[in-house]
Amino acid sequence: MLAGCDIGYLTRAAYEGGRLLWHRRPITQVLTRTDLTEDTRAKLETVLAVRKFAADRLGLNVGGAYQTVTQVDKRALVWIVMAAPRTWLTPYTWWFPIVGAVPYRGYFSHDDANAEAADLKARGFDTHVRSAVAFSSLGFFNDPLLSNLLKLDRVELAGVIIHELFHRTYFLASNIMFDESAATWVGGRGAVDFFTETEGANSADAVAARGVYDSDLKFAAFLLQEEARLLRLYQSGLPEAEILKRREPLFTSINRDYAKLAPTLSGLERFDLDREKLNNAVLLNYLLYFHDLDNFAALERIQHGDLKATIKRIIELAKSNRNDPFYAIWQATLSSPPASFNAPPRAPGSSALSPGYRPN
Repeated sequence: MLAGCDIGYLTRAAYEGGRLLWHRRPITQVLTRTDLTEDTRAKLETVLAVRKFAADRLGLNVGGAYQTVTQVDKRALVWIVMAAPRTWLTPYTWWFPIVGAVPYRGYFSHDDANAEAADLKARGFDTHVRSAVAFSSLGFFNDPLLSNLLKLDRVELAGVIIHELFHRTYFLASNIMFDESAATWVGGRGAVDFFTETEGANSADAVAARGVYDSDLKFAAFLLQEEARLLRLYQSGLPEAEILKRREPLFTSINRDYAKLAPTLSGLERFDLDREKLNNAVLLNYLLYFHDLDNFAALERIQHGDLKATIKRIIELAKSNRNDPFYAIWQATLSSPPASFNAPPRAPGSSALSPGYRPN
């Protein structure tokens, strides 16, 4: 199974993952401490409530995940490297056992991540290095809550937990864009239902969760429009040097467009798309997590707002067309009633992101 894969890298990953599991403590035990701040106590209680809600109301495979917490010292546990050809919006991929082709690779050292990015850049790729603060073992272990997630507010925390529990419930190998985008939608939409049910539809947390969910849809629509502009250039047939010259003004325009959109978004303050130096790898980092979210929302409308039924349907459709689950979901939404949020229409197969790119 390790053919084509870096055994030393996997050994280090196993060590780091094992260390997190070894140091976990039951959340119920931690809650007995008298020195906990009110904020930390509330967030730990929220995690326990969210996991129960996810199991009982959403049908997610919760198992023993997030019953424990592991104290970590660093905000970033892993540094993620992404890469893409300079004239195409398709990610470079790495291959790993079980999960297959993956459009990113994690490093436990920032220096190691930067060295990998520098090597890829020297080979002619756009690159991007970012931090990661959460992970899922996809159900192989009972994942602990990492203490750095307690820095998030309760709405963000609930969304992250539900996001990761969706990964634990279903994971389509070699299609990270579907896995992450589906989990983004389920996490955001799940947080809305959680706070609506536990605190009331007009509670501050429920209102905030709806703001984040609506902003996710707006941001996904924004990315779709900007992606289309770049694809027109990349598919133009112009010489590579001319494409590279013309893409720079487009990147600057994307920065400006996002600066106009950002004030209307909630919960996405962590994004710096208005100030970030853009390239294809940077944009793919966003596109992987926010692709076709409007079609997941359309599927939910067909299910009459039943999120549990929608999650089940998403998984059924993904299994029915593993090569292109986005297309399967789009087909299933053709009879959907109109959305209150007006996202631009997309014909199936218009994205260039589904096929993985792997150099010889």
